[in-house]
Amino acid sequence: MNILMEAATGGLPLSFTAVYIVGFIAAVTIGSIAWYNSKRPAGWEDKERPDFVPKVDDKKDSE
Repeated sequence: MNILMEAATGGLPLSFTAVYIVGFIAAVTIGSIAWYNSKRPAGWEDKERPDFVPKVDDKKDSE
């Protein structure tokens, strides 16, 4: 929490704050792609994948 307060008041360099923001966006993006490519939970099996999510082939499925 102290880091957020320092960032809000300008106590941290801009590059340090930018790394955290870019890292958070990357984590959300990668996590979303992984979730959409995983096996669907009950009730979600027939839902379609959004167009912007790439299809990742699993080696287990191709065997």
